[in-house]
Amino acid sequence: MGRNLGEAFAERGPIRTVGVVGMGYVGIPAAALFADVPGYTMVWGFQRDSPTSGYKIAMLNRGECPLVGEEPGLSALVQKVVRAGKFRCTPDFSKVAGCDAVTLAIQTPFRDPKDLEPDFTPLFSAIRETGRHLSEGMLVVLESTVTPGTTAGIAREILEAESGLVAGRDFGLAHAPERVMVGRLLRNLREHDRIVGGIDPASTERACELYRPILAKGRVIPMTATAAEVEKTAENTFRDLQIAAVNQLALYCEAMGVSVYEVREGIASLREEGVTRAILWPGAGVGGHCLTKDTYHLERGVMLRSAGLDWPEGEKSLYLTARAINDFMPKHMVHLAKAGLHRVGKTLRGSKIAILGWAFIANSGDARNTPSGVFRELVVAEGGDVSVHDPWVENEPGIAISRDLDAVMEGADAVAIFTGHREYNALDPAHLRRLTGHVHPVIVDGRNVIDPDAFIREGWVYKGIGRGDKNSHEIVS
Repeated sequence: MGRNLGEAFAERGPIRTVGVVGMGYVGIPAAALFADVPGYTMVWGFQRDSPTSGYKIAMLNRGECPLVGEEPGLSALVQKVVRAGKFRCTPDFSKVAGCDAVTLAIQTPFRDPKDLEPDFTPLFSAIRETGRHLSEGMLVVLESTVTPGTTAGIAREILEAESGLVAGRDFGLAHAPERVMVGRLLRNLREHDRIVGGIDPASTERACELYRPILAKGRVIPMTATAAEVEKTAENTFRDLQIAAVNQLALYCEAMGVSVYEVREGIASLREEGVTRAILWPGAGVGGHCLTKDTYHLERGVMLRSAGLDWPEGEKSLYLTARAINDFMPKHMVHLAKAGLHRVGKTLRGSKIAILGWAFIANSGDARNTPSGVFRELVVAEGGDVSVHDPWVENEPGIAISRDLDAVMEGADAVAIFTGHREYNALDPAHLRRLTGHVHPVIVDGRNVIDPDAFIREGWVYKGIGRGDKNSHEIVS
């Protein structure tokens, strides 16, 4: 009888050298935390030397963090582990051969959500590179969010084909989905419970061994690889569903002439044992890499196994409906802007529209899949002239983004607030109105960051998500 996987791990010994493939919002903080574990002697960060992201290699090796936005403690930790000689970034995948465990954190977007076909090209390429250098007793962990069934399916097939080894016998394979949010990466990795699912018990236990040392508060929750894939996609699908529920409520409140924020406060006030009303906040749209696509991974996983699904005939997926509502919110912002302009005798065509906030999340420079982009395209398509302000986003290909608020506001017929950056919490309505040069400029608040009455008193035409109580106010002369 041949050696089993547990024996292969035992022969290799404790995990000492770790590889992290993909130096992005997940890979960099994970690599830094692994490198800070006393028992781990070396961590390799693998990053392709491409024209768009190759610059990260030199930055990281100088001890500099290339991520934009505030990430408490991350820059200092990267500097610490580089100076200690425990972390190095490289494009050379041959160094995988010296690793005891390798994690992969590569983005998995959809080319077109309508056909439920994800773009796994970068992930599969990284899996192939890893497989070429696998040896017995190694552990491979997918952290990327994937369609349920991917780890034990095509990922396993690629690794076995490239290495000539057998998963579950010669090397371990697991899925341990990342659970982080921009602005709190280190805290999330240390404190959130870690979902770990192997293709077999030995792989699961080895992956648990890998992650336990970086957890300060969270616990490891073991399960199967496919269950872990479902957990991650469902986790984000449920959050998207919660956002859609309050966005739908906001649209209802607008139609009925009441404030969604008053209604929300009442709903959230009901608290007793066994009763929860976990209601989120409405807004101008959902952005980022995760919530905008993870529902489609979950739906695709079911679609591939649809023979076993019992479902009410003719009914659409609740989750896909939620996605449609959240995708609609930037378009609704256009509708509010048009309604506001109509009140002062203007149309989008020929009007100057100032967008405040390009990042998809407050106090961050992360602009992936930003709702602001959808709004901008729709306004431009109708003949509007758009300028963009964001104090956090450094650059965006093809988009001129200014950090000079006064310049962006100059001559604006309408202003749309898309991001709840702290810089927008204290906007001066009198100063901004003077900058626009208009008696009655329009402001559309997509994040509830301004005081409607203060702007209305200053002559602004106010429109806000869920503000049925204010959206038809009298215009103050």
